Parts: sequence; C-alpha cells; structure tokens
Amino acid sequence: MKQIVITGHGGPEKLVLQDAPDPVPTAGALRIRVNASGVNFADVLARQGLYPDAPKPPCVVGYEVSGIVDAVGAGVSTDWFGKEVFALTRFGGYADAVVAPEAQVFARPAGLSHEQCAAIPVNYLTAWQLLVIMGGLRKGETVLIHNAGGGVGLAAIDVARHIGARSIGTASPGKHAFLKARGLDEAIDYRGKDWSVELARLTDGRGVELVTDPLGGSHWKKSYRALRSTGRLGMFGVSVATESGLFGPLRLLSAAVGMPLFHPVGLMNTNKAVFGVNLGHMWGEVGKLREWMDALLRGVADGWVRPHVDRTFRYDQAGEAHAYLEARKNTGKVVLVP
Repeated sequence: MKQIVITGHGGPEKLVLQDAPDPVPTAGALRIRVNASGVNFADVLARQGLYPDAPKPPCVVGYEVSGIVDAVGAGVSTDWFGKEVFALTRFGGYADAVVAPEAQVFARPAGLSHEQCAAIPVNYLTAWQLLVIMGGLRKGETVLIHNAGGGVGLAAIDVARHIGARSIGTASPGKHAFLKARGLDEAIDYRGKDWSVELARLTDGRGVELVTDPLGGSHWKKSYRALRSTGRLGMFGVSVATESGLFGPLRLLSAAVGMPLFHPVGLMNTNKAVFGVNLGHMWGEVGKLREWMDALLRGVADGWVRPHVDRTFRYDQAGEAHAYLEARKNTGKVVLVP
C-alpha cells in the first residue's frame, strides 16, 4: 500500500509518500481500500510536534477515510465485502489501505461521493458535540462560530440551521458570500475590524448564547466575554499555537500563557459555562459516536447535512494540502485522494 508518513516534526516537507505492506484486519475489524482521506488541523499540529496524542515520528496520521471493504477479520460478517463505506480511524488514515474496527465503520449514503463522506466524521461529529450535545443550542438562540469557513465551521452552520438558531460567524471577507449562501445569518471580518465590537452591534450589546472557538490562548478570554447570561463557551482547538514564532513545543507554551482560568465562583456569579471538546478522546465512547452519526446520517437523507469539499490533493501532494490548510485558504474540507 501507499501511505503518507510524517518523517519528523517540522514543515510540510516532512510528509513523505512511502510503500508499506497491506495491513491485515484483526478480529472485529475490516480493511478498507481507501478512495479519500480527510485532512484536519490536528494533523497539521501533529506534523509540527504540537499534538500530544499523535504517535512519535515516523508515523501515519489521519482520522477519517472513505472507500470499499476488501477484507474482514474474525467475527466480522462477510456481507461487508465490496461495500462502500466511510470510517473513523485513530490515526493511520493517510493510506490507501486502512484497518478499522467494525463499530467505527458506516455505510456510504447514496448520493454522496467518497470525498464528501471523508468530510463527514470529524467535522460533523465535532459540530454536533459542540452545538447539540454539550452546547445545548436551542431554536431562537444565537451562536457565534469562529473560523466559520473551516470544515467544522460549515458543519456548525448546517447544525444551527437545522435547530433554528441564529448564526454569526467570523471569517475573512473573501468567504462571506459563500458562507451566507450556505445559511450563515451574519458574517464578521475578523481581520479588518474588532469582531467583538461588531458582535455587540449585531446583538444589541447582549452577546450570544453559545460560542464555538478553535483558536485558543487569550482568544478564549475574548470569546467568554462575548457570552450573555446562560451563555456557553465551547473550546475545541488551539490553532493560534501554529502562529507563534517560537520553535516546537514552545509554541504551545506561548498559547497556554494567555489562556484564561475559569473560577467556579465566577461562573456561578455570571451564569455562564465553559466546556471542551476533543473528538480524539472519544474512542471509549464509540456507542455515543454511533448514536450521533445516526442522527447526522438522517440529516444527510433529509438534506440538511451538506458536506462541502473545498479541494482535493493527491497523496503525493500531501505537503501542499497541509500548507493550504495551515494558511487558512480553505472554505470547507480538504481531502487527500490516492
């Protein structure tokens, strides 16, 4: 098989396409011949040495794939043979052959391409956990979606529309028209102006019930201040760490220094809540993930889950894919294809 290996921590050039033996499915697992692999910002952090959960180099990352089942392990029905599927993987997804536990594999919905299927698992499960499961977003409430043009951002717009909530998103101006066409109610240019001032104008100074924030560092303080009473801050990334001029793990240190400390008394007095989401730490709760995915697959059938692939890159262009994502040029999902 072909796999994309992180040969060491550093820039996109550390991603190298290599040959390896085909994996053999273990008991309870099946092998997928991959047609598309999803790319996530966690993969960029892993390459830079900023993702503690990632294996040490040399390693193969990747959390989601879509393809065709070509082998099964003991205890798995042979009915899977030849079926088109998509799956969650705990690393290893940057390869054209992947073994995944049966519980983490789902049938490809009719009408979706393999590239679109590879855009569902991480982005939509994260958005569902942020807005529905932990954020408790309700019809008529307002959510502020930071990085609204990213994969999770687009998924969050879909979920907010489905709930009947008002959505406000921060994004660069070139993405605003597309985001509004997708259903975002209000777009804020976070580069050309202070987004908090614009948010106050759009909410008559009240703030919002929910903020989803993948940026981290001191940005979480600002997002917390944007909450109205009963507001919730959902934190799910520390992407600002990649912007530091420091080297390696010191980048995380610079982001950590600016992070807020939320005191229980302060939370009580302001009637606000904070929570964190890390889908990569949900492997012990696969039953929950399947329940959430069932709801999302019903959304696919009903037409409100609309995975959008911004651009595909060949496996031998993996470095370019990472650079594209890191520069925040994408609007939606970036996908690798063999």
